[in-house]
Amino acid sequence: MLLPVLAVLGGLVVLVWSAERFVEGAAATAARLGLSPLLVGMLVIGFGTSAPELTVSALSAAQGNPGLALGNAYGSNIANIGLILGLVALISPLAVHSSVIRRELPVLGAATLVSALMMWGGLISRLEGALLLLALLVFMVASVIQSRREEAAARADALATDTVQELDAHPMSLGKGIFLTVLGLALLVVSSRLLVWGAVDIAQGLGVSDVIIGLTVVAIGTSLPELASSISALRRKEHDLVLGNVVGSNLFNTLGVVGLAAVIAPIEAGREVLMRDWSLMTAMTLMMAVFALGWKGRAGRINRFEGGVLVAVYLAYTAYLVSLVLGQS
Repeated sequence: MLLPVLAVLGGLVVLVWSAERFVEGAAATAARLGLSPLLVGMLVIGFGTSAPELTVSALSAAQGNPGLALGNAYGSNIANIGLILGLVALISPLAVHSSVIRRELPVLGAATLVSALMMWGGLISRLEGALLLLALLVFMVASVIQSRREEAAARADALATDTVQELDAHPMSLGKGIFLTVLGLALLVVSSRLLVWGAVDIAQGLGVSDVIIGLTVVAIGTSLPELASSISALRRKEHDLVLGNVVGSNLFNTLGVVGLAAVIAPIEAGREVLMRDWSLMTAMTLMMAVFALGWKGRAGRINRFEGGVLVAVYLAYTAYLVSLVLGQS
């Protein structure tokens, strides 16, 4: 059991480090090739923070453990709201202004409901996975087009321009950018394989499902990039970016991570996943929306009390999952 535990811990450390190197190299390469600041920002903030979930889920599905992919995606969504957003709000209340977030939240709600319909029959098929990926692609294209037409584009470009200016302040050659991109991607794959192997071995040794392991250890580990980027945004007082990071990452997990895993191998979704994990994920998404959008004239704001509520719900959920593991071991 010691070797699988070390594999999980080592895999998580290398996974987070390699994701940072991959994003750093890819952003530098994109900037040196003259791509727009908006696209660079989307790459760094959007894809970069979700790269661990994507690689872990894809490899777990390819190795015959699609349940780990589903647990990773939904567990990361729950951790993003309860642990990350809750902790950040406890540190500093979050004021919400962005119209982009107000547009993305309903899309996230719709994607969450669609995922329930797909799980109702107990299986997410390859066709349904492809539809999820198509929906993500359509949303991304529509977001880019829409952001070009609205004031939000200026905010996104300004934010992404900070990334480009940071690269200019610390010059990186095209060759070094490509090297870091390739190195980061290779280590992402290797560390993901190590993490999946260790997690599956632990699950089998304890006699619990790989979904539970995905919902706990793997989900928390792959959510570390979101936590790092959210704390960084909080230091810059970019409150909208904190919430946007969580909403965007959850949307990517629900559509992209689950979709890709299902295309690789159909995912068996037990009724307990729908009743327990999906239900909590949906409830926490609604809580986040109510807190962020406000009600009865109340301005959108996630205060410390609401952040504490989110953290408490997450801790109670995690404690329940741990009790299941202990009960089956």
